[in-house]
Amino acid sequence: TYINPFVSFIDQRRWKCNLCYRVNDVPEEFMYNPLTRSYGEPHKRPEVQNSTVEFIASSDYMLRPPQPAVYLFVLDVSHNAVEAGYLTIVCQSLLENLDKLPGDSRTRIGFITFDSTVQFYNLQEGLSQPQMLIVSDIDDIFLPTPDSLLVNLHESKELIKDLLNALPNMFTNTRETHSALGPALQAAFKLMSPTGGRISVFQTQLPSLGAGLLHSREDPNQRSSTKVVQHLGPATDFYKKLALDCSGQQTAVDLFLLSSQYSDLASLACMSKYSAGCIYYYPSFHRSHNPAQAEKLQKDLKRYLTRKIGFEAVMRIRCTKGLSIHTFHGNFFVRSTDLLSLANVNPDAGFAVQMSIEESLTDTSLVCFQTALLYTSSKGERRIRVHTLCLPVVSSLADVYAGADVQAVVCLLANMAVDRSVSSSLSDARDALVNAVVDSLAAYMSTASNLQQSMLIAPNSLKLFPLYILALLKQKAFRTGTSTRLDDRVYAMCQMKSQPLVHLMKMIHPNLYRIDKLIDESTIHVNDRVVPQPPLQKLSAEKLTREGAFLMDCGSIFYIWIGKNCSNNFIKDVLGYPNYASVPQKMTQLPEVDALSSERTRSFISWLRDSRPLSPVLQVIKDENPAKTDFFQHLIEDRTEAAFSYYEFLLNIQQQICK
Repeated sequence: TYINPFVSFIDQRRWKCNLCYRVNDVPEEFMYNPLTRSYGEPHKRPEVQNSTVEFIASSDYMLRPPQPAVYLFVLDVSHNAVEAGYLTIVCQSLLENLDKLPGDSRTRIGFITFDSTVQFYNLQEGLSQPQMLIVSDIDDIFLPTPDSLLVNLHESKELIKDLLNALPNMFTNTRETHSALGPALQAAFKLMSPTGGRISVFQTQLPSLGAGLLHSREDPNQRSSTKVVQHLGPATDFYKKLALDCSGQQTAVDLFLLSSQYSDLASLACMSKYSAGCIYYYPSFHRSHNPAQAEKLQKDLKRYLTRKIGFEAVMRIRCTKGLSIHTFHGNFFVRSTDLLSLANVNPDAGFAVQMSIEESLTDTSLVCFQTALLYTSSKGERRIRVHTLCLPVVSSLADVYAGADVQAVVCLLANMAVDRSVSSSLSDARDALVNAVVDSLAAYMSTASNLQQSMLIAPNSLKLFPLYILALLKQKAFRTGTSTRLDDRVYAMCQMKSQPLVHLMKMIHPNLYRIDKLIDESTIHVNDRVVPQPPLQKLSAEKLTREGAFLMDCGSIFYIWIGKNCSNNFIKDVLGYPNYASVPQKMTQLPEVDALSSERTRSFISWLRDSRPLSPVLQVIKDENPAKTDFFQHLIEDRTEAAFSYYEFLLNIQQQICK
């Protein structure tokens, strides 16, 4: 255990550990406080005052000298990829952010492209232009020149820029329809193994050649099935094995899937899941036909390329004697029982853990959890970041319920439901979610003996529990009876397992605001901006009025729904069009109009945007817009042909409790 604020000092010379209760001597050097420069007050040192600290690690914590930042980009250049036009956005984004990539003077970068063959790029300093080397034997992939494919970013910067400027047009007339993704990944693994680092893969279709090739497993007629949903797990273990090999060499694989048809994300996602990578998905991606997705890719890349990154990391979570942690959720590989191997770690990843109470905790009034992350910063410094949490132990059930964190409960259940869907079946997972509500409310109601059994009673802390679980049952990951593409469902499941709680909650239960009267709302002041604070609305169509305009915040997308009879002043000032009829179908940005309502609306949206790492895209919706279905599917309190309304769901829960 790392020293933390919850240890106790018995006297000046001895301290007691809060996790194992052992009494230890205070080392001599710990008596000195470097901040106050005073001696003899160990309990006042910063690491005993703060529950989050970062230590600079000594060489005992290194198996090898800290690695440099190494970035390898693996790009699909088949006909499909070129047609979708993503290369222009990726290359442009890299050119703009080349100097902002986290790293130091040792940072290295490389590029691989692939279709039915694999192409490497020699960027050795001193060449007059980048040199393309093609390996066409994809069954026995090798590196054509091992030393000049990953180059120092600073020494070869001009060649790298030349390549990025040329790439988007190099394959314009390609006739290549095949995709040898597996061999390209094998090559990437060979190239990265000596150092470790990050592989960013851009893929637009089902891999069709060489190792790891996949076949279509989706039956479009089964998309709205209420029965069995198949193929939620991988079709091959190729991608998992590759990820574990990468993880062993401190390399993570991030996947950007930009597909127009089924691409078997259930199989492809394994390359990121087990290597501590992350997954981005842009269905129906097309640079010109789908401007919202193109803008999303651009914004995501800016964040992705410039955010902090840690390399060759391991994470361990420890807890007080009597408790044990048995299941971890997130993207990583569990190396030993409690050591998570994270080849890369980034600030946008979330983890969840399940723990159990092994022994009676009657003798103790507090329990502690400590997570320690050992990583190499992008500047090559070995660090240990430690968070310690201390919680009280209570003896009455009412106190247990009072301390429940409903959002944490829901997000952990979502993680468990994903596992259950894959290992057992989707319907099993759905039943388990409903049972979680029934069991917890039944147990609560049985403690309050004076209640009338005909009423459904929930403790204050869990009032929203049934609503959130209903929302989860209507989420793309778990819904049945509503047409859902298999890749969309699998991606929603991937997000459940890897997104931080705040982001996940918006996916499960979006926030809805009325925004056509923001001038009248109360405001707060944030950095010279006046930000209106409209009240939250229930997610029900009865809250929408034809005269209004509403903003729905789903985490990674904002929908603005405009009612048919919305005032022309709002449409003119905020949307920049004279009337409802003239508002276009594909509107993804609000103009800067010099009017108070425009300023307040933009201020409110940018305040919402600032609270999260990913930049959400905006979509304006009119009644005829195809995106309207998406918007209405989020109104989870309403009944659909395949699912209960909130009221019906509560009745159903009550019937099950009173059975």
